[in-house]
Formats: sequence, C-alpha cells, structure tokens
Amino acid sequence: MLTVNAGARLDRLPASRFHYRILGLIGGGMFLDAFEIYLQAAVLAALIGTGWSTPGQNANFVSATFAGMVIGAWLAGITGDRYGRRFSYQVNLLIFGLASLAGAAAPSMNWLIAARFVMGIGLGAEIVVGYVAISELMPPASRGRWGAGLATVTNSSLFISALVGRLIIPSYGWRWMFVIVGIGALVVWYLRKRMPESPRWLEANGQPAEAERIMGEIEAEVERSTGRKLPEAPNVLDQSSVNAVGRLSDLFSREMLARTITGSVILIALNTAIYGFIAFLPSFMVRQGFTIITSLNYITLMSFGAPVGALIGMALADKIGRKPCIVVFSFVAIVAGAIYPQLSDPTFVMLTGFILVAAVYVLVAVAWSMYVPELFPTVIRMRGAGFCNTLGRFMTILTPQITTLLYGLAGLIGVLAYVVGLLLLQVIVVIALGIETKRMPLEVLSEAMIARAKSGSTEPAIGKEAGAASQL
Repeated sequence: MLTVNAGARLDRLPASRFHYRILGLIGGGMFLDAFEIYLQAAVLAALIGTGWSTPGQNANFVSATFAGMVIGAWLAGITGDRYGRRFSYQVNLLIFGLASLAGAAAPSMNWLIAARFVMGIGLGAEIVVGYVAISELMPPASRGRWGAGLATVTNSSLFISALVGRLIIPSYGWRWMFVIVGIGALVVWYLRKRMPESPRWLEANGQPAEAERIMGEIEAEVERSTGRKLPEAPNVLDQSSVNAVGRLSDLFSREMLARTITGSVILIALNTAIYGFIAFLPSFMVRQGFTIITSLNYITLMSFGAPVGALIGMALADKIGRKPCIVVFSFVAIVAGAIYPQLSDPTFVMLTGFILVAAVYVLVAVAWSMYVPELFPTVIRMRGAGFCNTLGRFMTILTPQITTLLYGLAGLIGVLAYVVGLLLLQVIVVIALGIETKRMPLEVLSEAMIARAKSGSTEPAIGKEAGAASQL
C-alpha cells in the first residue's frame, strides 16, 4: 500500500506563497462569514430605530441565526469528515452567499428572519471548516501564528462591519449590508475552486493516490516559490490511523472525553461572550438613550479591539503556549467585564470596552481558531470541532433570550455577570483538563496522547514527541 506520510511532509514545508494563498482563500470566506454575523449589531439597531422591527423580533432574528448555525456546525462536522474539507467549505459558502441576497430583498421582518436562518446554516459550517483546514495545512512550529493570523483576518470584520455600517446604513439603508456579503461570498466561492483538499484527510480516509498527487503539487509549488529543494520528511505517522473509521462515539471515549469537554466549554463561553454581550452593544446603547449614530460611533472604536486582540494572539500562541494564553486573557476579560458596567464617563467606557473586546478576541485567536481543532485526531477532527461548535452555537440560541431577560432584571450588570461566570468556568476546565499543543505535529497529538491515555499516564506531551515536534 502506498505510504504518503502527508503530515510529516506538510510539517517540514517552509513558509511560502502556498501558505499565504491558503490563508487568503480560507480567510476571504471566514472574513465574510464573520462580517455577516457581526453586521446584525448595526442592522438590528437600525431596525429598532426606524420601527421596522421590535426588540422581540430582534431577539428572534438572532436566535434564528444561531439555530441555523447549530445545524450548520453539526453538518460541517459530518460532511467534512465524510466527504472532505473542500466539499464542505464550498457548499456552506454558497449557502450563506445566496441567502444573504435573499435577505436583502426581504419585504418584512418575518421574511428576513427566515432568510437569516438559512444564512446561519452556511455561517455555522464555514467557521468549523476554516479553522480545521488551516490547522491541517500549516507546520507545527508556526501553526499558532497561522491560525491566529486567520483569526485576525476573520475578526477584523468586527471593526470593518461596524465601520461599513456607520457609513452605509444612515445613507443607504440596512439592505446594502446583505448585498455586500452576498456578492463577496459568491466571488470567494469561485476563487476557492483552486484550493486543494487536505492531504492529511485524504490519506486518513484511504485515498493515498490522490493524497500523493496533491502533496506532490504542493511540494512543487513550494520549491518553485522558495527556489530550493525540500529536505526529506521524517516518518512520524502511525500507519495504524490510516483507513481508520471515525465515529461520533469516539468523542466520548476514555481517551477523548476530557478534550471534548474542554473544547465544548471553550466554545460555549466564547460564543456567549461574543453574541451575548459584544453583538448586543449597539442595542444596549440605543435602549439607554444614545442615538443610533452615537452608538455606532462608540462601537466602531471599541470593536477595533477585535483585530488588536487577534494580533496579540498571533504573537503569543507559539511563544507561551495555548493554555497560558487562554487562562491569562480569560482573567483580563473577567476583570474588564466586572469594571465595565460601573463606568459612566464615555472615555473610560470606550477604553474598558476596547480592553474587554481585545481580550475576548485573543481567546478567539488562540482557543477557537487553533486549540479546539488540535484536540482531535484527523479522522474525527471535523466531528470534534463540529460537535464543540454545535454546543457553542446551541447555547447562543438561548443567549439572546437570556440576555434580554437579564438586562430587564439587572441591566448591564446582570448580562456581564453571566458572561464573566462562563469565562471563569473556562479557566477552571482548561487548567484541570486541557493539554498543551504548542509546536506539536497533529499526528503526535492524535496518536501519542491517545497511547499515553491508554497506558494510564496523565502527563502532558512534553517529552520526546514534543521535542521532535519543535524541530520540524
């Protein structure tokens, strides 16, 4: 049987035009995915301000978004492991692009809510596939930087969507926000036809000839762009994993359960922080008496914390490791979240809000984009990431209703207490159950850690395997 050794061959590639092309193709879709999600903050504020919608309908709009995203995240996990990463990300991009154009033509709020549900299916799938795909194609020594770089591209959309909303909505109306995303998604869908399937997935799913063909094309492209011949790759792949059949039940095995719990808690906490607080900020400000334009001005400045936070994650992920980043910046977000509702001066409100947003997006860059996909073996990586994202998205179906209730009962303090509590739970779970994945090949994370678990050892992978990984 043909042995491709795709993982080790990908891991020894130097940074090249290939890696930047992959980052651009994945990042383009992920940027539009996040832009589509974040535009709801400005759009819903405008709908309230013009009387086109009510607070209850706005909550239904957000819940419909995440109901679709739950389905999308789940389907991405199944289809991505069964039919491949490339099939999954092309389908979901087409879904949310066409649904965005349908939303732009909505004659009523109920129509817009229905279109948003369909958008959500594509949105929920895109973020799962994008982060998994980038993790499988980038070398371990810099995988954190590439993943955080993707998160930087993705989450710069928070600032860009706020800025575009500030420029477009007052002058041209909210419908153009959906038109921009719909057309952009179709353009990226066309460009992504050139993106290769993951050789790791092909080899793990019994397609060595296709894996070898794509791997050869990638290596040839890297040699052309760098102008030097590639060294031989070490054989670090445990061939027992090839042709293995991944099952959903594997996520709850003795070897995987702690990682499944860790990933699920992380995505529940981060989804709630983003969509239970950050996405509601314009509506909070409008309901507190600010005008739409004033609230959009404030949010535009605060939302600049998203790309700043992602850049901080990009700088730190491969230096201090995933676990320290998650713990430290969870505490930064907790402190900023506790202070924020006590403030009244606009300058300190914006500054503290900026710090809170930046801390949350450090966590997105490190934990969501890289750490969760790294927790699972190739044959169940999409199922694992999809399952954790499904739980996170399911929680956000309830979050708008919970946020509305808490805001009514205790104001902004109640909402932030809810978010802070989940961030504290995240810290506890990551410290107690989390593993460190910095600079380690995915094959080592998949096989060596499982072998250690079967032998009864609970020590993190910092021995020979980790030492070998750091040399790749």
